[in-house]
Amino acid sequence: MDKIKEFLNRAARHYYNGNPIISDEQFDQLADSIGYNLVGSKQHENTEKHFRRMYSLQKHYEDESAKNPLDGFVNVSMTPKIDGAAISILYVDGKLARVLTRGDGIEGRIVTDKFLATKLIPHTISLGDIVQITGEIAAPKTVENSRNYAAGALNLLDPEEFKTRAVVFFAYGIYPNPTASFDDDMKTLRRAGFSTVQDRNIAEIYPTDGVVFRLNNNEDFEAQGYTSKHPNGAYARKERSECVETTLLGVEWQVGKSGKVTPVALLEPVQVGDAVVSRATLNNPTFIEALDLRIGDRVAIRRAGLIIPQIVHKVGG
Repeated sequence: MDKIKEFLNRAARHYYNGNPIISDEQFDQLADSIGYNLVGSKQHENTEKHFRRMYSLQKHYEDESAKNPLDGFVNVSMTPKIDGAAISILYVDGKLARVLTRGDGIEGRIVTDKFLATKLIPHTISLGDIVQITGEIAAPKTVENSRNYAAGALNLLDPEEFKTRAVVFFAYGIYPNPTASFDDDMKTLRRAGFSTVQDRNIAEIYPTDGVVFRLNNNEDFEAQGYTSKHPNGAYARKERSECVETTLLGVEWQVGKSGKVTPVALLEPVQVGDAVVSRATLNNPTFIEALDLRIGDRVAIRRAGLIIPQIVHKVGG
């Protein structure tokens, strides 16, 4: 378990720095197997605490028989789950005071200089003395590896270079709530100059990885409370890519153009969607150890983004 936890900690750090080493589904599978419940990657340098904690969302996959987390509620908002990099923005006396990456949800890395150097978000607002706005930095689908591109922009040292990045900020939360409902909160943010997750056609232009359902009434939302990881008044519905079982026959080491050596799984050929798959990525040696993979094991594979085959988990054992 220690090896898996160590690997998940490293995978989380890479994810929040815009350089994921495994897919979301692989991360979830491993995390569920050991009860791993850290919110995210804690940074160690140049950090401060969020004014209000940033929670993650509980995931509800469409192929699961689990009860809908908001079953019985009628007034529920629905917005696309933007696949970008989350940040919190703090305004004090109406002026932009601080911007933090999400980090571990409790504290994040300071990236204020990048936003003071751009007009990506308003520098002044009139919504209260101390206001925290949360949302997602995203890049268009037309940008290759758009999520990594957006998260990587936050890691740039030079604000001038950040200004050249094709990224947009979409707000999805504000604290304290200025109105009684999520819908009206988003309208308030739009009037203040922000783009929000309720903007039209957003999912057609920017990458998404699910749909977010949230109790629209803010009082009802808060009344549901929070776990150590997420609010009970919202969840993300995601589609799970279809997995197919096959046998791991061997491992081959592949050298990329950059000189990086990557393990590749040799598989008993199997039909996945419209293609026959006989090879799949194994990410890195630590991933092999974390899954405790052995030659001859039965494994579940899928085509990530319907393109690159990858092993999701070991079957049984």
